Amino acid sequence: MSSSLSRPSYSSSSRTSSPFFPNHSSLINGGTRRSLSFLSASPQELCLRSKRKSVQSSVVLQDGAVVVTNSSPIEKLKDGLLSVPSQEVVAELGGGEHESTVSITVVGASGDLAKKKIFPALFALYYEGCLPEHFTIYGYARSKMTDGELRHMVSKTLTCRIDKRANCGEKMEEFLKRCFYHTGQYDSQEHFVALNKKLKEHEGGRLSNRLFYLSIPPNIFVDAVKCASSSASSLSGWTRVIVEKPFGRDSKTSAALTNSLKNYLEEDQIFRIDHYLGKELVENLSVLRFSNLIFEPLWSRQYIQNVQFIFSEDFGTEGRGGYFDHYGIIRDIMQNHLLQILALFAMETPVSLDAEDIRNEKVKVLRSMRPIQLEDVVIGQYKGTTTKGGVTYPSYTDDKTVPGDSLTPTFAAAALFIDNARWDGVPFLMKAGKALHTRSAEIRVQFRHVPGNLYNRNSGGSNLDRTTNELVIRVQPDEGIYLKINNKVPGLGMRLDQSHLNLLYSARYSKEIPDAYERLLLDAIEGERRLFIRSDELDAAWALFTPLLKEIEEKKMIPELYPYGSRGPVGAHYLAAKHNVQWGDL
Repeated sequence: MSSSLSRPSYSSSSRTSSPFFPNHSSLINGGTRRSLSFLSASPQELCLRSKRKSVQSSVVLQDGAVVVTNSSPIEKLKDGLLSVPSQEVVAELGGGEHESTVSITVVGASGDLAKKKIFPALFALYYEGCLPEHFTIYGYARSKMTDGELRHMVSKTLTCRIDKRANCGEKMEEFLKRCFYHTGQYDSQEHFVALNKKLKEHEGGRLSNRLFYLSIPPNIFVDAVKCASSSASSLSGWTRVIVEKPFGRDSKTSAALTNSLKNYLEEDQIFRIDHYLGKELVENLSVLRFSNLIFEPLWSRQYIQNVQFIFSEDFGTEGRGGYFDHYGIIRDIMQNHLLQILALFAMETPVSLDAEDIRNEKVKVLRSMRPIQLEDVVIGQYKGTTTKGGVTYPSYTDDKTVPGDSLTPTFAAAALFIDNARWDGVPFLMKAGKALHTRSAEIRVQFRHVPGNLYNRNSGGSNLDRTTNELVIRVQPDEGIYLKINNKVPGLGMRLDQSHLNLLYSARYSKEIPDAYERLLLDAIEGERRLFIRSDELDAAWALFTPLLKEIEEKKMIPELYPYGSRGPVGAHYLAAKHNVQWGDL
């Protein structure tokens, strides 16, 4: 694969005091934009970069919208719209193509997320030829470690799962040779200066682009960003920072974090990652709706009776309850993963597939949502149980890292409403929980009953529920899409049955589905922001959930207990029945 070429771009929204000023919105290879598509393209085709010589610049308006333009930086300079760069940069822009390099620094490299997700995802991208020819990966953490020890740690988590090619061992060795380690404190300017020196040595005078992945607790985000911005940012290419959730605990703490980050970064340098947005079936949601004529006309209150977003895990906190107890299931799953999927599902048709057009529509949905009422919410907490086989499962409060009197919910169900013309009156039900009977994540769209259905009277007393069509998008596991339809059972009589029109991905496509982190890391390298969360999205999401969380905590609402391995609290079924809904996963 040929090397990626990149040029810096300049934005009128840049503050001259920002250490990232020269590079904040340029895209690798001049701004390649990847569109939503079916899985017809090969991995190599998906990873190709165009070599257009235009540069993408962005102008951030006061309302958070972004106007994206593609034109020569020199033309922009002539128009007097953007700040004047140094003579050296102008000379570089006018002097033809130059080799570039990407330096990826995993901050918090010794943690579980880095070991289990980030490094394996980077290796998968390398294995598929999606990384540029010149790249370096640095692990940065407080733990004392050598390059060799990092490589040994990382090698244990790497697998050549994609197509199981014969040259797996060679690729792994080549990848590990690109991995290095630097020990340092997250708030030390001196240590980041030393990191910067090492990065420059590996960049070898090429145009440098730098990506920092913050796989660290949120209370040290700002310290790390401050040090990276002043001591380890790129002076010639772009610099971007990926930030992991949680993005605060409520509106106030989230806004404080955003404002602190923006002291050192521009908004379009911040990539707030929600890995559920990188899952294949979530990304296919828009394709399913907007490229199939049979669905788009039905996507409204006229035909849809309710929509369900269901997330369940079949395990508890398992000794890691200290972190979870500080946040709970609503903050951990509902306010981000499920709400983001809801916004994608319910949004109006965007002007284009450009990141800002899509995110603008998502924000409109979030701002149209009715405040969540406490009576439309059920919370629960799992309790210990003993199975018929004699296996004993612990209660949530049996976890030694959790206070014995904790009221933190491990389960929550809620009914939400969108007050706009398309969705007026349609309940959007969310359900998320730990220690349930199964592990799954799915979207269920239940359509209205057929008006005046003949077969309710003439099919021998068929169950009314069987007359309801249901579209199910199974995000995980066993990714698939199926549609429940009613049909006649073969025979002389008139008996109805419900059948599935089923698209099971493992049966339809021979290739293994990429991990969400692979897609999101590639998007961050390319500068594609469509699957990342903008600050006004985050504000709108917290504005919806903060009053509810405050009310639950102030009233010390006691969660309903449910047995480990069950389907959750009984109250969730009463909540659904209140809105004339039956959970589809029963």
